Amino acid sequence: MKDIIYILYIHGMGGGGDSRIPSILKEHINSHPDAPAAHIEVVVRTYSFDPEIAAAQIDEWVRELRPALIVGESLGALQAIRIKGLPHILVSPSLNAPLYLGYLAFLALVPGMTAFLDWIYRPKPGDRQPLHFSFSVLRKYRLHRKLALSNSIRSGSRDYFFAFFGTRDHYRRSGIVSVRTWRKYFGGTDEKMPSYQMYDGTHFMEEEFVRTLLIEKIYSVLPG
Repeated sequence: MKDIIYILYIHGMGGGGDSRIPSILKEHINSHPDAPAAHIEVVVRTYSFDPEIAAAQIDEWVRELRPALIVGESLGALQAIRIKGLPHILVSPSLNAPLYLGYLAFLALVPGMTAFLDWIYRPKPGDRQPLHFSFSVLRKYRLHRKLALSNSIRSGSRDYFFAFFGTRDHYRRSGIVSVRTWRKYFGGTDEKMPSYQMYDGTHFMEEEFVRTLLIEKIYSVLPG
Protein backbone atom coordinates (compact mmCIF):
# COMPACT_ATOMS: atom_id res chain seq x y z
CA MET A 1 0.00 0.00 0.00
CA LYS A 2 1.36 3.41 -0.99
CA ASP A 3 2.08 6.12 1.54
CA ILE A 4 -0.29 9.09 1.30
CA ILE A 5 0.87 12.70 1.06
CA TYR A 6 -1.85 15.24 1.76
CA ILE A 7 -2.01 18.65 0.09
CA LEU A 8 -4.55 21.11 1.49
CA TYR A 9 -5.93 23.37 -1.25
CA ILE A 10 -7.49 26.66 -0.11
CA HIS A 11 -9.93 27.87 -2.77
CA GLY A 12 -10.67 31.50 -3.66
CA MET A 13 -13.76 33.64 -3.07
CA GLY A 14 -16.91 31.82 -4.14
CA GLY A 15 -14.97 28.63 -4.81
CA GLY A 16 -15.39 25.33 -3.03
CA GLY A 17 -15.07 21.59 -3.07
CA ASP A 18 -15.70 21.38 -6.81
CA SER A 19 -13.46 24.29 -7.88
CA ARG A 20 -11.75 23.82 -11.24
CA ILE A 21 -8.02 24.05 -10.40
CA PRO A 22 -8.01 21.53 -7.52
CA SER A 23 -10.21 19.25 -9.64
CA ILE A 24 -7.53 19.28 -12.35
CA LEU A 25 -4.86 18.62 -9.73
CA LYS A 26 -6.78 15.65 -8.36
CA GLU A 27 -7.16 14.19 -11.85
CA HIS A 28 -3.56 14.52 -13.01
CA ILE A 29 -1.16 14.87 -10.09
CA ASN A 30 -0.63 11.12 -9.61
CA SER A 31 -0.47 10.27 -13.32
CA HIS A 32 2.22 12.80 -14.21
CA PRO A 33 5.49 11.20 -15.45
CA ASP A 34 7.39 12.73 -12.52
CA ALA A 35 4.87 11.68 -9.85
CA PRO A 36 6.45 10.41 -6.62
CA ALA A 37 6.05 6.86 -5.36
CA ALA A 38 3.64 8.00 -2.65
CA HIS A 39 0.01 8.75 -3.49
CA ILE A 40 -0.83 12.47 -3.39
CA GLU A 41 -4.25 13.33 -2.03
CA VAL A 42 -5.44 16.87 -2.84
CA VAL A 43 -8.01 17.95 -0.28
CA VAL A 44 -10.26 20.95 -0.94
CA ARG A 45 -13.17 21.83 1.31
CA THR A 46 -15.63 24.69 1.29
CA TYR A 47 -15.07 27.17 4.13
CA SER A 48 -16.88 30.22 5.48
CA PHE A 49 -16.63 33.64 3.84
CA ASP A 50 -16.19 35.05 7.35
CA PRO A 51 -12.37 35.10 7.57
CA GLU A 52 -12.17 34.32 11.28
CA ILE A 53 -14.60 31.42 11.11
CA ALA A 54 -12.70 30.19 8.06
CA ALA A 55 -9.33 30.41 9.83
CA ALA A 56 -10.66 28.20 12.64
CA GLN A 57 -12.07 25.70 10.14
CA ILE A 58 -8.80 25.53 8.21
CA ASP A 59 -6.72 25.18 11.38
CA GLU A 60 -8.83 22.15 12.28
CA TRP A 61 -8.26 20.62 8.83
CA VAL A 62 -4.50 21.15 9.18
CA ARG A 63 -4.53 19.30 12.51
CA GLU A 64 -6.63 16.52 10.99
CA LEU A 65 -4.71 16.02 7.74
CA ARG A 66 -1.18 17.08 8.68
CA PRO A 67 -0.57 18.16 5.08
CA ALA A 68 2.89 18.36 3.59
CA LEU A 69 1.99 21.44 1.56
CA ILE A 70 -0.56 24.25 1.37
CA VAL A 71 -1.80 25.59 -1.97
CA GLY A 72 -3.82 28.81 -1.87
CA GLU A 73 -5.73 30.43 -4.72
CA SER A 74 -6.71 34.11 -5.13
CA LEU A 75 -8.35 35.42 -1.92
CA GLY A 76 -7.72 32.00 -0.36
CA ALA A 77 -4.00 32.77 -0.49
CA LEU A 78 -4.39 34.91 2.65
CA GLN A 79 -5.85 31.96 4.55
CA ALA A 80 -3.01 29.79 3.23
CA ILE A 81 -0.35 32.29 4.31
CA ARG A 82 -1.78 32.39 7.85
CA ILE A 83 -0.85 28.71 8.27
CA LYS A 84 2.61 28.58 9.82
CA GLY A 85 5.26 25.90 9.57
CA LEU A 86 4.40 24.53 6.10
CA PRO A 87 5.52 25.37 2.54
CA HIS A 88 3.07 27.50 0.55
CA ILE A 89 2.41 27.59 -3.19
CA LEU A 90 0.00 30.32 -4.25
CA VAL A 91 -1.92 30.86 -7.48
CA SER A 92 -2.85 34.46 -8.33
CA PRO A 93 -2.60 35.58 -4.69
CA SER A 94 -4.97 38.49 -4.07
CA LEU A 95 -3.05 40.13 -1.25
CA ASN A 96 -4.89 43.43 -1.60
CA ALA A 97 -8.44 42.08 -1.97
CA PRO A 98 -9.04 42.34 1.82
CA LEU A 99 -8.39 46.08 1.61
CA TYR A 100 -11.15 46.46 -0.98
CA LEU A 101 -13.50 44.27 1.04
CA GLY A 102 -12.72 46.33 4.13
CA TYR A 103 -13.65 49.53 2.30
CA LEU A 104 -16.91 47.89 1.19
CA ALA A 105 -17.88 47.30 4.82
CA PHE A 106 -19.37 50.78 5.27
CA LEU A 107 -21.29 50.47 2.00
CA ALA A 108 -22.91 47.37 3.47
CA LEU A 109 -24.59 49.64 6.03
CA VAL A 110 -26.64 51.20 3.23
CA PRO A 111 -30.11 49.56 3.25
CA GLY A 112 -30.36 46.89 0.57
CA MET A 113 -26.63 46.98 -0.30
CA THR A 114 -25.78 43.62 1.30
CA ALA A 115 -28.61 41.89 -0.57
CA PHE A 116 -27.48 43.57 -3.81
CA LEU A 117 -23.83 42.47 -3.37
CA ASP A 118 -24.90 38.95 -2.39
CA TRP A 119 -26.88 38.79 -5.65
CA ILE A 120 -24.13 40.27 -7.85
CA TYR A 121 -21.43 37.94 -6.46
CA ARG A 122 -23.56 34.84 -5.96
CA PRO A 123 -21.44 31.70 -6.47
CA LYS A 124 -22.00 29.14 -9.19
CA PRO A 125 -24.23 26.17 -8.35
CA GLY A 126 -22.56 23.25 -6.60
CA ASP A 127 -20.31 22.84 -3.58
CA ARG A 128 -19.38 26.52 -3.43
CA GLN A 129 -18.68 29.06 -0.70
CA PRO A 130 -21.80 31.07 0.21
CA LEU A 131 -21.03 34.80 0.05
CA HIS A 132 -22.64 37.24 2.45
CA PHE A 133 -21.39 40.84 2.25
CA SER A 134 -22.54 42.07 5.63
CA PHE A 135 -20.78 44.81 7.59
CA SER A 136 -19.89 42.39 10.39
CA VAL A 137 -18.08 40.06 7.95
CA LEU A 138 -16.42 42.62 5.68
CA ARG A 139 -14.99 44.66 8.57
CA LYS A 140 -12.84 41.64 9.55
CA TYR A 141 -10.92 41.47 6.29
CA ARG A 142 -8.32 44.17 6.95
CA LEU A 143 -7.25 42.49 10.19
CA HIS A 144 -7.28 39.16 8.35
CA ARG A 145 -4.76 40.57 5.86
CA LYS A 146 -2.59 41.95 8.67
CA LEU A 147 -2.53 38.57 10.44
CA ALA A 148 -1.65 36.77 7.23
CA LEU A 149 1.19 39.12 6.32
CA SER A 150 2.62 38.81 9.83
CA ASN A 151 3.74 35.40 8.53
CA SER A 152 5.50 36.89 5.49
CA ILE A 153 9.22 36.82 4.73
CA ARG A 154 9.33 40.56 5.43
CA SER A 155 8.03 39.87 8.95
CA GLY A 156 10.63 37.19 9.59
CA SER A 157 8.81 34.00 8.61
CA ARG A 158 11.03 31.05 7.72
CA ASP A 159 8.28 29.30 5.78
CA TYR A 160 8.63 28.66 2.06
CA PHE A 161 6.47 30.81 -0.25
CA PHE A 162 6.13 30.72 -4.03
CA ALA A 163 3.49 32.39 -6.22
CA PHE A 164 2.27 32.18 -9.82
CA PHE A 165 0.93 35.29 -11.57
CA GLY A 166 -0.80 35.43 -14.95
CA THR A 167 0.37 38.03 -17.45
CA ARG A 168 -3.27 38.46 -18.51
CA ASP A 169 -4.77 38.57 -15.02
CA HIS A 170 -7.37 41.36 -15.25
CA TYR A 171 -7.34 41.82 -11.46
CA ARG A 172 -3.83 43.24 -11.70
CA ARG A 173 -5.26 46.39 -13.29
CA SER A 174 -7.09 47.32 -10.09
CA GLY A 175 -4.29 46.23 -7.77
CA ILE A 176 -6.36 43.46 -6.19
CA VAL A 177 -3.61 41.18 -7.47
CA SER A 178 -0.23 42.89 -7.37
CA VAL A 179 3.23 41.52 -8.15
CA ARG A 180 4.65 44.65 -6.53
CA THR A 181 2.84 43.92 -3.27
CA TRP A 182 4.04 40.32 -3.41
CA ARG A 183 7.65 41.44 -3.84
CA LYS A 184 7.26 43.84 -0.91
CA TYR A 185 6.37 41.04 1.50
CA PHE A 186 7.95 37.95 -0.06
CA GLY A 187 10.94 39.07 -2.11
CA GLY A 188 11.69 39.09 -5.78
CA THR A 189 13.30 37.01 -8.50
CA ASP A 190 16.62 35.96 -7.01
CA GLU A 191 18.00 33.38 -9.46
CA LYS A 192 18.85 30.90 -6.71
CA MET A 193 15.58 31.26 -4.82
CA PRO A 194 12.86 33.05 -6.84
CA SER A 195 9.64 33.83 -4.99
CA TYR A 196 7.30 33.93 -8.00
CA GLN A 197 6.86 33.07 -11.66
CA MET A 198 4.81 34.68 -14.43
CA TYR A 199 2.82 32.55 -16.85
CA ASP A 200 1.03 33.58 -20.04
CA GLY A 201 -2.48 33.15 -18.70
CA THR A 202 -5.34 34.66 -16.71
CA HIS A 203 -6.24 34.94 -13.03
CA PHE A 204 -7.89 31.52 -13.26
CA MET A 205 -4.86 29.40 -14.15
CA GLU A 206 -5.57 27.47 -17.33
CA GLU A 207 -5.37 23.66 -17.37
CA GLU A 208 -2.17 23.56 -19.40
CA PHE A 209 -0.37 25.54 -16.70
CA VAL A 210 -1.91 23.53 -13.86
CA ARG A 211 -0.69 20.31 -15.49
CA THR A 212 2.81 21.63 -16.11
CA LEU A 213 3.89 24.58 -13.95
CA LEU A 214 1.78 23.99 -10.85
CA ILE A 215 2.16 20.22 -10.64
CA GLU A 216 5.88 20.38 -11.30
CA LYS A 217 6.31 23.04 -8.64
CA ILE A 218 4.38 20.93 -6.15
CA TYR A 219 6.69 17.97 -6.87
CA SER A 220 9.76 20.14 -6.31
CA VAL A 221 8.51 21.27 -2.89
CA LEU A 222 7.15 18.01 -1.49
CA PRO A 223 9.51 16.16 0.88
CA GLY A 224 11.63 13.57 -0.90
